[in-house]
Amino acid sequence: MSHVSTVRRSIVLKRRPPGEPSPADFSIVEDAIPTPLEGQVVTRTIWLSIDPYMRGRLREQQTYAAAVQIGEVMTGETVGEVIASAHPDFAVGDVVVGARGWQTHSVTPGAQLVKIPTGGAPLSAYLGILGMPGATAYAGITEICKPQAGETVVISAASGAVGSVAGQLAKRAGARVVGIAGGSEKCLWVQDTLGFDDCVDHRSMDLRRELLAACPNGIDAYFENVGGEVQHAVFEQLNAFARVAMCGMVSQYNATKLPPGPNLGFVVGKRILIQGFIVSDRPERMVDWRRIAAPLVADGSLIYREDVIDGLDNAPEALTGILAGHNFGKMLVRVGPEPT
Repeated sequence: MSHVSTVRRSIVLKRRPPGEPSPADFSIVEDAIPTPLEGQVVTRTIWLSIDPYMRGRLREQQTYAAAVQIGEVMTGETVGEVIASAHPDFAVGDVVVGARGWQTHSVTPGAQLVKIPTGGAPLSAYLGILGMPGATAYAGITEICKPQAGETVVISAASGAVGSVAGQLAKRAGARVVGIAGGSEKCLWVQDTLGFDDCVDHRSMDLRRELLAACPNGIDAYFENVGGEVQHAVFEQLNAFARVAMCGMVSQYNATKLPPGPNLGFVVGKRILIQGFIVSDRPERMVDWRRIAAPLVADGSLIYREDVIDGLDNAPEALTGILAGHNFGKMLVRVGPEPT
C-alpha cells in the first residue's frame, strides 16, 4: 500500500467567478484524513473527473443541482482506493467510483459507492467512457436521437468525452455521422480514428457552407453539446421530424449575459423534437451502459481518448481549459498513484 500521508488536501471555492473561472477563485485547505463513522468509507483519490457541468455549480443560483457554496469543497466524480471502512460491503484495498470532491481523500456513505473491477478496463475509464459521459451519450442517442440506418446525425464537440461516444453509437446504428470539432487535429481524429463519415471545423471561415457540404441530405438528428453559432448553423439544416438531444451548451457557460435566442418558429412547421436531458435522471442507464460498453472497450471496438493533468492543485486550470475547448478527449486529473 502506497498510502502513508495523514494529511488531506482539498480545493474549496473561494469566490464566485463572474465570467471565466481561474485558479484564483479556489483555495487549497489541509486537514487530517477523516475516520469513517458507521456506514462510511474513506477513499484515497486516484482519478478526478473534470466536466463542463462544473461551471454551473459555481453560480449562485441553483441549476438542476445544488451550487457549491463559498468555502465548500468543489464537486467532482472520482475513482479511489478504500483506505478505511466502517461499511460491511467495502474492504481496504477495494477500488470504487462515487466519492465526490476535489480532494486527496474523501469520506462517503457506502451506499453512494460502487466497486469497480481491477485488471480489466483502465480505472480512469470509469470516469469517462464507462462513466457519466459514456452513459450520457448512450441515453441521448438511444432515447432522443434514435438514429436509423441511412439517416444523417450531427454531433457537436465530437472529439469530447460525450460526443466521441455518441457518434460511435450512431455509426453502430447505421447512420451517416458528421462531427463538429475545433481544429484540424481533432477533426482528423474524429474521422480517421473514430470512423465518423465527416467532420467540420467550427473555426472555419464558413461553417454553414461546410456543414451543408457534409450533410447534403439535411440533418435528421443532432446531439447538442455546444450551442452558439454551431447550433444556429445546424438548426438551419434540420429536416422535418428531426430529433435534437440537448445535452450541453458549453459555448455560453462563462457568459455573464446570455446571447439572444434563435427564433424557433421553424420547429412547428418541421415537427422537430427538441428535448433536454440529464443522465442522472436515469441512474439505471449507467448500469445498462457499463454492461454493454465494458466488453466493447475491452476488445477495442469502442474508442476513447483521455487528456490527463497531474496533481490535484491543477484541477482549477483543467476546468478553465475544458470550458475553452483546450482539452482533447476526456479531461482527468491524476491525483494519486494506482494501487499496486
